[in-house]
Amino acid sequence: MSAKAFNETVKLKRAYERPTADDGKRVLIDRLRPRGVKKTEAAIDHWMKELAPSTELRRWFGHDPRRWEEFRRRYAAEIREHHDELDRLRNMMRVSPVTLVYSAHDEAHNDAVVLREILLRHR
Repeated sequence: MSAKAFNETVKLKRAYERPTADDGKRVLIDRLRPRGVKKTEAAIDHWMKELAPSTELRRWFGHDPRRWEEFRRRYAAEIREHHDELDRLRNMMRVSPVTLVYSAHDEAHNDAVVLREILLRHR
């Protein structure tokens, strides 16, 4: 699979955005369910809580952009602890596009961004 095609198989979308047909498998990667979004409206196919940042890390980060680089490092270390779930996600990506669904307001500084980077870097 070419790098361009692979990049298109891993998308990011806030849980509050309307699902679309080109989302493929929608995978919620937050530890908590998004507030104010009904299950049917979210159209989540899989919920991979294990790939979410730990509660301790999430609280420490607090979506503070000044802590972004350290958050990325710590979160990547946590993800490495969950080989099985990461492999399961990679297998999904081989079959169809995958949209990593998250609830953070900051679209540039969140766990989905880091997870996507890891998936694209370690194919």
